[in-house]
Formats: sequence, C-alpha cells, structure tokens
Amino acid sequence: MKNLGCKLLLVLTLWTMSTEAFPNGSSLKKKCQLSRYKSLPPRLLETFKNVKDKFEDTMLLSDRKCNTKIFHRNWEVKELSVHDRVILVEEELHLTIDVLENFTDPSLSEQLSSPLKTLKLIRNDLQSCARHQPHSHQRSRRLTSWLQKFHAAKTMESPGCLEASVIFNLFRLLNSDLKCTVHMEPCA
Repeated sequence: MKNLGCKLLLVLTLWTMSTEAFPNGSSLKKKCQLSRYKSLPPRLLETFKNVKDKFEDTMLLSDRKCNTKIFHRNWEVKELSVHDRVILVEEELHLTIDVLENFTDPSLSEQLSSPLKTLKLIRNDLQSCARHQPHSHQRSRRLTSWLQKFHAAKTMESPGCLEASVIFNLFRLLNSDLKCTVHMEPCA
C-alpha cells in the first residue's frame, strides 16, 4: 500500500509539473520578437522603390500640390524609449497600410499586394509588443504631442496627398524608424 501511495504521489507530482511547465496555449504570452526585421528582404525594398519612382512620375504629370507634414518631426526615433518607438512605428504603419490598401492607381495597387502582407505582419508583431508593455509605462510628452498632430494632420489631408505622404515617408519608416525600433535597445 505504501508503494502505491508513493507511486500515486509521484504521478501527481509529475502531472502537476508538466501542466505548469507546458501551459495551454491561451495562457501563453507571445514574446516581443522583432529581430527578424533588422534586415528586410531586398525584393520588398525594390518593389517599394519601383512604386515610389512610378508615383513620382505620375505626380509630376498631375496638378496635385501637397504640402504635407504628417510624418514631420523635429526629433529622431532614437530619442524615444523602446516602448515609445514601438507605438510610433505601429501608428505609422497603420496609416501606411490603410493608404496603400486603398491606392487610387490600380497598376501600383497590383505591385503592392505582396509587400502589404509583409507590412501587416510587421504591424501585427508591433501590436503584440505594444500589448506586452509594462502597465506602468507612460508615453513621453514628445510622442504624445506628435501623435496628436499626426492624427489631426491625417484627417485634414486629401486622399492624394495622403498617398504622397505615405510614399515619400516609406523608406524612412522601413530603413530608419523600424530598424531603430527592432533593436529593442538604444540605437545610434
């Protein structure tokens, strides 16, 4: 009887340890893993360059006059905390994806379908990181002020000028803002 009790205790102990060591999927938290975006695929960047070049040619032929400052700021992303960088790039990506999904030039829309999938994946990963920030984190005044201006400016712009803003900011977003954010530490 004593052996049976010891075996039962051993089985229960092992079962308890295994359920704590391997919790069900609903309680697992996805970690913030942005390191895969330190280097974006050259094909993605090439597609965006082609779209930008074609957009610039089209814009020169149109009478569109834009003086957009939606993405303008007097500071660099590296001056923000890591958590604030995630929020900033996530907001920039929200607008970028929304605009690129509704691009008015059908030939450019076709070229953007595959790169949009990558941008959405990046945005989803940033959202996951933002959800797992410490509850005590407070956005800096610099970021809060910029976000207010950003949201106000994007509602006042025409769809054509929003397209121009997004296209002309795309490489800064991918090559500067995103790269600085994915390091998850102070960047140069």
